[in-house]
Amino acid sequence: MIQALRNAMTLPDLRRKLLYTLLILIMYRLAAHVPVPGVDQTQLQQILEGTGGSAGLLGVLDLLSGGAVANFSILANGVQSYITASIIMQLLQPIIPQLERLAEEGEAGRRKLNQWQYYITIPLSLLQSYGWVRYLNASSESPVLPHFGFSPAENILPTISVLVAMMAGTMFAIWLGDLVSEQGIGNGLSLIIFSGIVARVPANLQRIWFQGQTMEGGGTGMSVLMLGVFLAITAITMFVIVVVQEGERRIPVQYGKRVRGTKMYGGGSTHIPLKVNTAGMIPLIFAQSILTFPAIIAQFFASSESVAASQFAQGVMDFFTPQGVWYGPMLFLAVVGFTYFYTDIMIQQQDLPGSLQRQGGFIPGIRPGRRTAEYINSVYKRITLVGALFLGGVAVLPYVVDLFMQTSVLLITASGLLIVVGTVLDTMRQLEAQLLMRHYEGFIK
Repeated sequence: MIQALRNAMTLPDLRRKLLYTLLILIMYRLAAHVPVPGVDQTQLQQILEGTGGSAGLLGVLDLLSGGAVANFSILANGVQSYITASIIMQLLQPIIPQLERLAEEGEAGRRKLNQWQYYITIPLSLLQSYGWVRYLNASSESPVLPHFGFSPAENILPTISVLVAMMAGTMFAIWLGDLVSEQGIGNGLSLIIFSGIVARVPANLQRIWFQGQTMEGGGTGMSVLMLGVFLAITAITMFVIVVVQEGERRIPVQYGKRVRGTKMYGGGSTHIPLKVNTAGMIPLIFAQSILTFPAIIAQFFASSESVAASQFAQGVMDFFTPQGVWYGPMLFLAVVGFTYFYTDIMIQQQDLPGSLQRQGGFIPGIRPGRRTAEYINSVYKRITLVGALFLGGVAVLPYVVDLFMQTSVLLITASGLLIVVGTVLDTMRQLEAQLLMRHYEGFIK
């Protein structure tokens, strides 16, 4: 691998792509420290360090924004609005025939769909920015942005400036990601999130070290022991993620021979690689967002004048808090359910049986059409169970660690490791392809 990196740096065009990608990531990290005008950092840190639903949901957003939520910078929304727009477009494609036809038109259709995603991202970003500021102001005794709102009249201009700044930050992050994808190496949006996750590793190391120092009977030896344990947990988790992410079930496919004129075409055999984890980390994000939603709604009624309403709201907040007894099992079940749901949507969009039939292919021993669809669905259901249990285990890993180590702080969260591993593997594949084109050995021999 080291030799492959040296070979990449000796090639002028690859070296330029690598340095260009690094420069874009540095620009993003610098912009992530530019705060929104008027933010109260003290109140923001109190919310982030809390134990309620607010801290849990903000942790997910901080992951997707690359750490920008911790400063509530102009990039606090990160690329989440674009990801939401992308998910909306994926869910609408099987429903709206026009979108389904565009998806089948190749590169031109994909460009049109991407253009619509950008259009959807702008209002989503404005709406998300407004909702999050209102939510943060309601989550603490003192507002995080005291001059936010459309009343009184003197707050209108500061409110508009905050919304426009956060929307511009979202589009700026998407633009940087597109630049990396077009002129650099790797997937730009994934690398932007990757940079924010990795940037928090030194701070997590420091927190683990100080926790070992402050524990009863602790000291330098305890800090070293805790760091070693967490490094081992991170290494094992990364190994399991790589195994599952790269795992696939290969379905053999045979293509019939076709005669055109005096020539014969086809007749070859290949396979369909069915991924064990087709859904990626989308189910994990869905599950965490939905489980924290009741606690968010309950916070608005916790200070109600009605004693019964206030007690009920506090009970809901205590039940759905990440520190609750039932939160871990509920999160596990929710992730498993969403994995099956999202995988089913992805299977319908791919339409593998229809594609095979149009290309003259068939699975040996299986009739084309409905029987092929039933066979592929049955295989997907079996292998998705492994992927669903894997994602559920990844989701509850911090709670399992908390039971034994009395801390849920990890060097990199399990959700973050999914992104880190996926991004690194994708970038390595692209570098390897570039090296092989120039007759160099790649990363994978």
